[in-house]
Amino acid sequence: MQNSTTNQRQEGTTTPRTAEHARLALAPAGRPGEWKALGPYVSERAWGTVREDYSADGKAWEYFPHDHARSRAYRWNEDGLAGICDIGQRMCLALALWNGRDPFLKERIFGLTNHEGNHGEDAKEYWWYVDATPTSSWLRWRYHYPQAEFPYARLREENARRGKRTASSS
Repeated sequence: MQNSTTNQRQEGTTTPRTAEHARLALAPAGRPGEWKALGPYVSERAWGTVREDYSADGKAWEYFPHDHARSRAYRWNEDGLAGICDIGQRMCLALALWNGRDPFLKERIFGLTNHEGNHGEDAKEYWWYVDATPTSSWLRWRYHYPQAEFPYARLREENARRGKRTASSS
């Protein structure tokens, strides 16, 4: 006899239907277990957030812009491309990409600060979380990284030229 979640044996015990169900069953109640100890817990962009604000005037974005992110240590969190970490964020792993044209390795999503953007903080890239299992045994992420030099300066200049009410006509 079979139902939607388990295969029934004659002796009355149940076995998980899939490998993912078996991994989920390994975790004790209320605890992450081995398969939930790692997961997609790393933000794409943590730079300039209030958690990392050590400015004298409370202006986190101006104090910690994207340009500083690659050369400063974070105290309260990390960020990265397709980053994974342990549940306490003591170990973080993320991609570093380079298209051969940018002046530095691509390690985090580029964005404009509230001060630089024409409508507040604004990520200027394309990425998607495509698929994942509850235990993170399978994670699928998609990112579009240009093969030409990434237009960091041009994005800043164009957003500085526009006002908050300016239409996007060029």
